[in-house]
Amino acid sequence: MLETLNAFLSGKVLIVLIVGLGAYFTIRSNFVQIRHFPHMFGVFRDSLRKSAGEISSFQALMLSLAGRVGAGNIAGVGLAVTLGGPGAVFWMWLTALVGMSTSFFECSLGQLYKRCDANGQFRGGPSYYIQHGLKNRALAMLIAALLLVTFGFAFNGLQSHAVTHSLNNAFGFNTTWTGVALSVLLALVFIGGIKRIAAVSDLLVPLKTLAYIGVTLYVIVVQFEHVPDMLLTIFRSAFGLDQAFAGLVGSAIVMGVKRGVFANEAGLGSAPNVAAVAKVDHPASQGVVQAFSVFFDTFVICTCTALLILLSGFYTPGFEGDGLVLTQDSLAAVVGDWGRTFISVALALFVFTSILYNYYLGENNLRFLFGNNRPLVMGYRALVLLLIFWGAIEDLGTVFAFADITMTLLALVNLLALAMLFKVGLRVLRDYDEQRQAGIKVPVFDPSRFADLDLDPGAWPATQAEARKAADGPESLGETAVGRS
Repeated sequence: MLETLNAFLSGKVLIVLIVGLGAYFTIRSNFVQIRHFPHMFGVFRDSLRKSAGEISSFQALMLSLAGRVGAGNIAGVGLAVTLGGPGAVFWMWLTALVGMSTSFFECSLGQLYKRCDANGQFRGGPSYYIQHGLKNRALAMLIAALLLVTFGFAFNGLQSHAVTHSLNNAFGFNTTWTGVALSVLLALVFIGGIKRIAAVSDLLVPLKTLAYIGVTLYVIVVQFEHVPDMLLTIFRSAFGLDQAFAGLVGSAIVMGVKRGVFANEAGLGSAPNVAAVAKVDHPASQGVVQAFSVFFDTFVICTCTALLILLSGFYTPGFEGDGLVLTQDSLAAVVGDWGRTFISVALALFVFTSILYNYYLGENNLRFLFGNNRPLVMGYRALVLLLIFWGAIEDLGTVFAFADITMTLLALVNLLALAMLFKVGLRVLRDYDEQRQAGIKVPVFDPSRFADLDLDPGAWPATQAEARKAADGPESLGETAVGRS
């Protein structure tokens, strides 16, 4: 039953929504992800600024990468290649390309409609921009519940399954006891809240990412003379032009889109939750940062995994087996048996930070639904830890099917909300672009220009814009003919 429902939702509905609406957002925004691509690196550099007691833009980026860079980048890519052939990689790229624009708008809206809580911390996400942007509390509660179930429970079970079975394959560790150990370590971080989660992600995400990219790049360099032919194989297979993979075109599209969405999460409404916690000068700046996150996740890390598999010589057409084991064995075929150990350790770090991220998404939406109810939060933590243990011992097919179904339902609600709020997102983008065109290096959001929207004065105080105006002069806020228009 799960497989039948999953085949319809993620095999048909998800593809149309993700690719179709992503392409629409791209065209209507005049290809925002391409226009702002060079600018992304400057915004990324500026995101390193920190303020005492606040979550910086860089920490928000590390939090989002903590979730995006997980089992999907190793096991997910392996599964996509196994079931869809090399052509699946092309469809992952296409999904990420249009997903960059989707992520820009959902994260900009997450920042725009964020709220400042009693502790001075920001909270936001799809629930907030649906309630305050669309004035629809029922739909906001629905997407909060879907985020809670998808990330807090389903994705955590999947991440747990991936790491415990990887460690079992590499070291022979018992999955039950590994699941228990993972649950205990995560519990120690959960109790510290968002600031401890951000601090751990700030430390582990760059470490795990650079180490993984370094090893996979070694494999690519060693086999570099075969890279052009392999890239050609990817493109040819995507359209059925390679005889060896001609029968896999349909599977390549489905697996490429599904696993691409699972890896980069663009359009799922997850990234806006963490994008909203950052202290930034303009909502669009966090949109630019998060669009870069999608690019980095898919075009860099997922591509590294795909080329590792395809260049190793271990993968052959018609390969049948576990996507995670395929990645482990592919690296081992090039560097020796220590490759299996490395993949297991890398995956353990990927999964640990991903689960922290998933947990926060669930807690954020639990608080949206029920407020700061401490007994409920404690119960949620206990249930998450139980689901992590469940994922460690459950069948992979069941875990993937459950995660895919809830992910598709989540994407359906979030993308429809984004479509209805798209004009607001365009206003934010135009305000940002106008300030940059006026020569302002760091645009500042002036809430008085958006007085018709339901914004939180605690999150976007007028004094912020006034302070910049006083410090930098009238042109700091674009008070030119462009700025007053």
